[in-house]
Amino acid sequence: MSVDYKNTVFLPKTDFPMKGELPKLEPELLARWEKIDLFGRLRATAKGREKFILHDGPPYANGNLHIGHALNKILKDVITRSQQMLGKDADYVPGWDCHGLPIEWKIEEKYRDAGKDKDEIDIVTFREECRQFAAKWIGIQKEEFKRLGITGDWDHPYTTMTNHAESVICAELGKFLLDGSLYKGAKPVLWSVVEKTALAEAEVEYHDHTSITIWVKFPVVSASTPELDGAKVVIWTTTPWTMPGNRAVAYGAAFDYVVVEVESSDSDLAKVGEKLVLCADLAEQVAKDAKCSFKTLHTLKGSALAGTIAHHPLKFHEKAAGGYDFEVPLLAGGFVTTDTGTGFVHIAPGHGEDDWHLGKEHGIAIPDTVQPDGKYFPHVAIFAGMDVLNQGKNGKYYSPVAKPVIEAMSSVGNLLAHGKVEHSYPHSWRSKAPLIFRNTPQWFISMEATGLRAKALQAIADTRFVPDQGRNRIGSMVENRPDWCVSRQRAWGVPITVFVDKKTGQPLRDQAVMDRIVEAFKAEGSDAWFTSPPERFLGPDRDPADYDKVTDILDVWFDSGCTHAFVLEGEEWPRLSWPASLYLEGSDQHRGWFHSSVLESCGTRGRAPYDAVLTHGFVLDEDGRKMSKSLGNVVAPQEVVGSMGADILRLWVVGSDYSDDLRIGPEILKTQVDIYRRLRNTLRYLLGALDGFTEAERVDPKDMPELERWVLHRLSELDVQFRDACNGFQFHGLFTELHNFCAVDLSAFYFDIRKDALYCDAATSLRRRAARTVFDILLDTLAKWLAPFLCFTAEQAWLARHPSEDGSVHLELFPEIPAFWRDDALAAKWAQVREVRKVVTGALEIERREKRIGSSLQANPKVYVERTDQFPDNVDWAEVCITSGLELSFEDFPADAFRIPELPTIAVTARNAEGEKCQRCWKVLPEVGSAKHEGVCHRCSDAVEAG
Repeated sequence: MSVDYKNTVFLPKTDFPMKGELPKLEPELLARWEKIDLFGRLRATAKGREKFILHDGPPYANGNLHIGHALNKILKDVITRSQQMLGKDADYVPGWDCHGLPIEWKIEEKYRDAGKDKDEIDIVTFREECRQFAAKWIGIQKEEFKRLGITGDWDHPYTTMTNHAESVICAELGKFLLDGSLYKGAKPVLWSVVEKTALAEAEVEYHDHTSITIWVKFPVVSASTPELDGAKVVIWTTTPWTMPGNRAVAYGAAFDYVVVEVESSDSDLAKVGEKLVLCADLAEQVAKDAKCSFKTLHTLKGSALAGTIAHHPLKFHEKAAGGYDFEVPLLAGGFVTTDTGTGFVHIAPGHGEDDWHLGKEHGIAIPDTVQPDGKYFPHVAIFAGMDVLNQGKNGKYYSPVAKPVIEAMSSVGNLLAHGKVEHSYPHSWRSKAPLIFRNTPQWFISMEATGLRAKALQAIADTRFVPDQGRNRIGSMVENRPDWCVSRQRAWGVPITVFVDKKTGQPLRDQAVMDRIVEAFKAEGSDAWFTSPPERFLGPDRDPADYDKVTDILDVWFDSGCTHAFVLEGEEWPRLSWPASLYLEGSDQHRGWFHSSVLESCGTRGRAPYDAVLTHGFVLDEDGRKMSKSLGNVVAPQEVVGSMGADILRLWVVGSDYSDDLRIGPEILKTQVDIYRRLRNTLRYLLGALDGFTEAERVDPKDMPELERWVLHRLSELDVQFRDACNGFQFHGLFTELHNFCAVDLSAFYFDIRKDALYCDAATSLRRRAARTVFDILLDTLAKWLAPFLCFTAEQAWLARHPSEDGSVHLELFPEIPAFWRDDALAAKWAQVREVRKVVTGALEIERREKRIGSSLQANPKVYVERTDQFPDNVDWAEVCITSGLELSFEDFPADAFRIPELPTIAVTARNAEGEKCQRCWKVLPEVGSAKHEGVCHRCSDAVEAG
C-alpha cells in the first residue's frame, strides 16, 4: 500500500499572481503612491545627498500624447529613478511649453470658422483663450504621463506661461538687450505666408515639393572681356517668384565657363545665333533642357567675369515702368556649385541667406518685394498684388505667379527653358505649408557681438554627449548658424519688451525700465505689456512720445531656452540646482531645445545649462516606416497601457537601443510580453520558494555550497554591469543580460537543480537553507534592480515579500554587493560543469523524445571525458544533471555515444537508473524500500521523520 507524501513536500506558495493584470494593478499602485506621498518621501529621504537633476524638456501643451512622448518620458523616469536608487537626490520637475503658433492657430481656427478675423478680437481676450486651451491640455497630458508610472512633482510642474516664468524670460531677454547683443535688423528668414510669421529652424521640416524651374537670360551690358560682348548669362532657379527681387548674378571664380552660340533649336525660346554664357561642365545638359544645340565660341575662367554688368531680364517689359531699371553685377560667390543648373546663381538678397550676405558684402540694397501674406508689394512692377504661394483644390501648394513670370520672361525673349523638379523643400511643421525666404525686419541676438558663438562652441566641447556624435552635430550647427532671430509676428507668447527711440531707431537700453517691466510681469503676467501705458515702464524721466513700443513676441525657442533660469535657479523650486546634470530629448533637439538653451545660457552665464546631453531616436513602425494615420500604423501609448499595461511599454523602452530610431508594433509588443512573463515568473518562483522564510534560516555565504556561491558571484558580475549601465544611461544591453540571467542562469539552471532540495530536503538541511537564503537575496536584488524599469511589477513583488502600509521598493537603494562574492576561479569551474551538463541534457532529451524515459530522474548516464580537468572535483553530478545517478569514465568514446559539435571532448551514453522510484522525490534508487518510511529513499525518510 503506497503512502501519500504530498503534504511533506515543500511546494512553492505565494499570493503573487501568475498573470500581471497590469491594466488593473497599475492604477491601484498609482493611487497607493499618491496616498503615501511617495514623491514627497523620496525628497525627504534623499535630502543632503549629491543632487542629480534631469531637467525636463517641455513637451507642447497641445493634443494627446503620442508614442514618442511615452518613449521620452519613460526614459527620463528610468534614469531619474535609477539615479535616486544609486544614492543620489534625483529630483524631477516636469514642465510644458505653452506659447506659440500651434495653440494660437487652434484659437484662430475657431474665429475663422465663425467668419471672424482674429485681429478684430481684443488681444488680451485672445491670449486668455490661448492660455485656457494650454491649461486644458496640460491637465490631460499630466494624467497620461502619470499613468505611464512617471514620478515627479506633478502637483507643482513648471509651465512657460506662469507669471514667474514670463517675468524671468523677460529678464533674460533684458540681459541680451543691455549687453548690446539684441538688435533689430532686416534679413531673409524662413517665413510662413499661411501663418504670417517667421519660423525658427527647429520649427521647419523638409518634405518633397514640386517646383517650377526656369532658365533665364541676363543680357550683358558692360563686358569685362570682349568675348562677352552681346552675350546673355543664363541662370537656373526653382523659385521663379524671386525674380522680381533679383539684384545680381553669382559665379564660381575657379570654374571654367564657355560662351556658346545656339546652332539649332527645337524650341521657340532658344534663338539660333544667340550667344549664351554657361559653365563648361553644364553646357551639354543645358542644351538638352533647352532642346537646342550649341557651338562653343570661347572658354574663360570664372575669375575673368569680374566686373561684368548685366541688366534685369524684365527691364524692357512693356509693364516694367522703370521698375527693373538697375544694373545687375556679376559677383564671385563661394556657394556656387556645378551639381545642377548653369553654373550661375541669380541673387535675390531679400530671399536667401547666401544672397543676403553677398549683397551686403557688395553694398547692394536689399529690396522688399513680398508682404507678410505672401503677396507682392504694390511697388513691384508687373506682378504687384500677386500671390507667390497658394493652395490648390487638391490641397497641394504651388506658386501661382510662376506662370506670369514665365510669360513675362518669354515676352521679352529672356526665357531659355522651363520645367518642373521634385525636391526636398522646407515646410512649416504646424500648417504643413511650404515656406519662403523673405526679407523682413526682425529682432536678432548677435552670435559675434559678445562672443556668443565662441562661448557656445566651448560649452559644447565641455559637455558630455550620449551618444558622443551629438557633440559634432550641434557643434556644426552652432559654428555655421546665422544670428539668432528671436522675434515672431504673433499674439500668443512673451512680448519682446523693448522700446525703440523714434529718432535714432535704436532700442532703449535702460536697466531701470527693464526692472519695472519684470516686476509687472511677476505680479500680472506678460499681458501687462499690452494693458499698461508706456509711461508705467518708461518712468517719469522719459517721454512716451519719443518711443515706439515693440509689438512682436518672442520665439518660443527662446522661452524654452530660458527654462533652466526659471526652474533650476528659480525661487519656486529651491531644492533644484544649476546647471542640470542631464538634458534628454530626441535627436531633433540638437537644433531645438539643446541649441536654444546653450545659446541663452552662454549668452547670460558663459556656460551650458547642462553637464550632459542624451539623445534618443524616433519611433517607427515594425517595418521601419514613419507612423501615420493614413498608413494605419500608429501605436497609441494609451491603447498599449489600457490593454497590456505601462510596464510593457517601459520594458520596450529599456530593451531598445534608443541611440537609434526605435520600432514598435504588435509583434514587437508581443515579444515584450513574453520577456515580461519570464521576468515575472522568476519573481513569482522566488516568492513561492520563500514561503515561511525566517532570519533563523539564513546561512552565511562562506558556509554555502558552491552552487549558491556561484549565484552570488553572478550577482557581483551583474552589479558591475548594472551600475555601469545606470551611469552610462544605456540599458538595452543590461536588459539582455538580466533577461538571460533570469531565463538561463536561474530558471533553466539554478532553479532547475535546486528544485529537488527546496521541495524535498528537510527544513533544517544546510543545502535547503542556503538555497532559500540565496533566493531571498535574489528577490531583494531583482526587485530593486527592476524598480526603475518595471516600476509597478517590482513594487508588487516587493510588497508581496515585505507587506507594509507605507513601504515601497522605490524608497530603497540598490543593494550593495559584497566584494568577496566575486570568485572568478569558482565561476571558471562552474562554466566547465555547465558544459558537461549541456551534453548530458542533450543526450537525455533524445531519450525522452524516443519515450525510453519519462523524466531525467529515470536515467543514470555514463559520461566520457578525454581529460580529468574537464570533470571538476567535488560536484554532485547527479544533482547537477537532475538524474538519479551518473558515472564518470575516461575510457574511449563508444561509437554510438552522444556528442555535440562545440564540445567534442565530452560524450554521453544514456542508461536507465536501477532501483525503485521514491514516492516523494521521484528519484530511482536501489535504496528505496530499505528506509524507515515506506516507498521513499533515505533522504526523504529522514525529512519525513524530521517533520
